[in-house]
Order: sequence, then structure tokens, then C-alpha cells
Amino acid sequence: MPTTRSRDSVTLTKLKNDSDQPPTPVATPKPGKSQVKDEANTHESTRKRKRGSKSSPLKKIKVEKEEVESPRKETLKPAHSPSSKKSQGLSNDDMNVGSKMAAGFVANRDSQRADPDSPKKNLYGFSPGQSPYPNYCRPTPAECQEVCDILSKAHGKVQKPKTIPQPSLNNSGCGEVPSVLDALIRTRLSAATNNQNSSRAFRGLVEKFGIIKEGIGKGSVKWDAVRRADTKDVFEAIKSGGLADVKSRHIKQILQMVYEENQIRKENLEKGQTGGQNDKVEEEENERKDEIKKASSDVLSLDHLHLLDNETAFNKLLEYPGIGPKTASCVLLFCMQRPSFAVDTHVFRLTKWLGWVPSDQKAKSLANAIAKETGTKPKNAGSVTRESAYAHLDVRIPDELKYPLHYLLIKHGKNCGWCSAKAGKDAKVGVCPLAKIMSGKGREKGLARNGAEQGAKEQEEDEDEDDGTDNEE
Repeated sequence: MPTTRSRDSVTLTKLKNDSDQPPTPVATPKPGKSQVKDEANTHESTRKRKRGSKSSPLKKIKVEKEEVESPRKETLKPAHSPSSKKSQGLSNDDMNVGSKMAAGFVANRDSQRADPDSPKKNLYGFSPGQSPYPNYCRPTPAECQEVCDILSKAHGKVQKPKTIPQPSLNNSGCGEVPSVLDALIRTRLSAATNNQNSSRAFRGLVEKFGIIKEGIGKGSVKWDAVRRADTKDVFEAIKSGGLADVKSRHIKQILQMVYEENQIRKENLEKGQTGGQNDKVEEEENERKDEIKKASSDVLSLDHLHLLDNETAFNKLLEYPGIGPKTASCVLLFCMQRPSFAVDTHVFRLTKWLGWVPSDQKAKSLANAIAKETGTKPKNAGSVTRESAYAHLDVRIPDELKYPLHYLLIKHGKNCGWCSAKAGKDAKVGVCPLAKIMSGKGREKGLARNGAEQGAKEQEEDEDEDDGTDNEE
């Protein structure tokens, strides 16, 4: 009986025989009409598939939900299926070593994400307590006091409160609330929108998830309920505030990180250790018990940041998703009552006109001068940004003036007929009380830029950086 050979065995034999022969060049036939037509249909179908594959923010949120909700429950899959090991030249030992390396990477990454004692990271490019322009000696303490006096006379005197007021459930505000976690989430909601919209978004969270009415954590939002909820539910609660797809993911990620940090601190405290190795102040016994009780009851809290020094607390806040220098500075200033000079778009615009930060050209020449003197490469020689302005002004402005100057510069930037972003070149109104001490050249350039198009852009930025000062009378 004739032997039957499978198609695969015949193909393998042919390939083996062909491998011994030198390659023969093959002429590429010209495509016929039918082939051109088929290719055109293929391109059209591919284009339609790509168009139809675009998903809405809600669909993206649904896809990312599992990753956000369970960052520690990641399953490592082999880079290649077992059937492809031979074709890739991978042995079983290679696969095992690769899997162990990948598992180690994920474990290390997750431990860095959740460990409150992980090393401080310089996440925004500048070192707290060090000016990026050390040879630029403005503003002086006298200049700061002069501006504070002028603006106090024009807009009313501002004093830092001795105690933090009880939180409002109707107004998100600028983070001036007792709970550090509340302050962080409220300030995150205020980004890229005005105070009215952020307050509406915060009320959405309160209505959807409720507040703690009694016992430990009383008055705070039920953040653990937000943490355990679907991301799409958080999205629906805050969608009136703008950028809800991004903010809902960030809020969920922040709360998951806080939960894990709370559990680690609880374990340390129960062992009689400090909650974290970066704690600069030792907790009282009743405070230790309260922190353990909160973690045991899944009441999320960041109040332990009060135990850190300013620099460590600032860097810690920057580790959370979506949190930049301005938000971190606001939490320090308003909630934790630490000296920190937050720089929003109003403060940045006015301090440039006052000459408190160098121009781009001046910054470059200063950086080159330092580099020549020290024999190093120039640093911070690029454009002056809000981040570099914060790093400089936080060093130069006296601590006791940071709170009132922040408020007054924002109020002046919003309401002055000359300095507001709403005031176009031909729409100057009244007299600016700072006119005599402002840099005429810089100020006129700023006003010239505030034409119809640029003024509209800066007005949008002003709304994006609303600190809620209109509601803090």
C-alpha cells in the first residue's frame, strides 16, 4: 500500500532541499488591474476599521479600570507562547530567567509606588530650598513688603488664619481644609477649570459617595468608597468639572496609593516602630492609636504628612499622579500651614512685570556666568517657567509674607484693569497701584500681548488656575 505523506512533511523536505541552493533572484511582476483593485479595497477596509476603533473617554476608562483598581494584581505572561520557543531560540531556562526578572521589576516598581519610605525624588527638575537663579538677587525682603503693603491698601488686608476652618461641602476651594487628603483631592479637582466647576465636581463626589458623619474621620468624604468604586462611577460624579476622564483615573490611583501607605504605616505602628523612617516628629500615643484606628477602619488619610519636614512633604506630594509643584505648594500653604509660595498664572505674570524673576535672556546670561566661574555646563539657561519661578520665589520671599502675597497677587491679577488678562491693549481701565514700581518695558510688553487672541488665551489659563480666592473673603 503506498505511503501517504502529509502536506507539512512535504513542505519541510522541500524547504530543507532548497536551503542548500543559492538564492535565485525573482522578478517582481507588475500588478494587474484586479490586484490594484484588491489593494485599494484592502486599504479602504483598513481605514474604516481604524476609524471605527476610536473609543470614547468612557470606553478608555473601562479598559483601564482593572489596572487602576488592582495595581498589585498584575499577571505576568510569557513573552512568547510555548509553541514559539523553538522558533525564537529560547530554552526553558531562558524563559524562567526572563519571567523572574520581569516579576522582580514589577515587584520593585509596586513597592516604590506604595512605600511611604521610598527615597525622595526630584520630580519637577528643581531642588526645594535652592534658587535656579542664585545670582539674581530679587525680590529683596523690602520689595516684598512694599508690594504687600500697596496691595493690602488696594484690596484689603489678608492674614493667615490661626486655625483651619471646617470644610465646606459646597465649595472645593483651594485646599484650606483640615484633612490633607481632602485638600489634595479638592486642589486636583480645581485644575484646568474655574472654582464654580470644580465645586460642582466636588459636590458630585459628596452626593455619590457620601461623607463620614460620626466617629474618626468625621466630615471627610468616604474616600475608601471612591477607591473601591468603578472608575466610570467616579467619572460620572465629577464630569461637570472638566477633564473628568483624566481626573477620575488620577483620583483612583492616588487613593489606592494612600490606602497601601496607610496599611504599611499601621503595621509599623503596631510593632512599636515609627510609621515611616522619614517622620521628623514623633507621634503622641493618642495620635498613633488614631492612625491605627483609621487604617483598620479603612478611613484613608494623609495627615501623617504633618510629621515630615517641608522639603520631604513637598517631594512626597509630587509622587502622586497629576500633582505638580503648584498643587503641592497649595496643600503645604493652605492645609498644612507651612510657608510655601504657590505660583499660578496670575502670580507668574505679575512677578515677571515686577522684575522678581529674570527675563529669559537674563536667565541665560546668569547661567553662562556661573558656568564660566565654576567651569561647568550652564544650568537653567532656558526659558523662565512657572516651575522655575516657584523655585526662585519660594527662596527669596520671606516666609511671613508668602500667604498674604499669594492671595493679593491673585486678587490683583484678576481685578486690576491694567494687569488682568481680560484687559486687552485698548481696554485699560483705572490706575494700577503697582504702576510706579513695575518694570515699564516688561509691563508694556505684557499688555501688548493681551490683544484679543492672547487675552482670551490667558483668560482661559486664569480660569484653569482658579485658587478659589473669590470665595475666601
